[in-house]
Amino acid sequence: MTRLIATFFYVGYMRPAPGTWGSLAAVVVALPIIIHGGLFALGLGAVLAFAIGLWATQAETGPDNHDPSEIVIDEVAGQWIALLPVAWFYQIAEGPTAVLLGGSALAFGLFRLFDIWKPGPVGWADRRGDAMGVMLDDVIAGIIAAAIMLVALLALAAAAIAAVYG
Repeated sequence: MTRLIATFFYVGYMRPAPGTWGSLAAVVVALPIIIHGGLFALGLGAVLAFAIGLWATQAETGPDNHDPSEIVIDEVAGQWIALLPVAWFYQIAEGPTAVLLGGSALAFGLFRLFDIWKPGPVGWADRRGDAMGVMLDDVIAGIIAAAIMLVALLALAAAAIAAVYG
């Protein structure tokens, strides 16, 4: 069971770049969650992915390999955090597909950038060398991506309002 969860239903065994595949799978699974459950459902999913993912990661890692590449549940939790502003805007705008698909693509790209680059606190969490670090670096990358997404979506909304009302 822990292997199934840690690899997000074995997506983590896809090559090359299992983290990218895990993030992409997270977006695909998030879309119906956003459409049918909205912001709350995606947020709850992110919290559950983190909690269950931490448990599964602790079971699947050891001192010889603290961050096996096939563990991608951390990418799922982080990617879902990055998608929270998209879910919010999709919900308040009552569902334009462009917001959902375009926002999801941008959130995916931003999350992957910070997950791979590992700036500042993302790198600190990654260097912990334990299961919490495996999960936490992606959560922090997701938070940074979400913050940028929120600013971008607010700017887009302000521009749309300005265009309509002059």
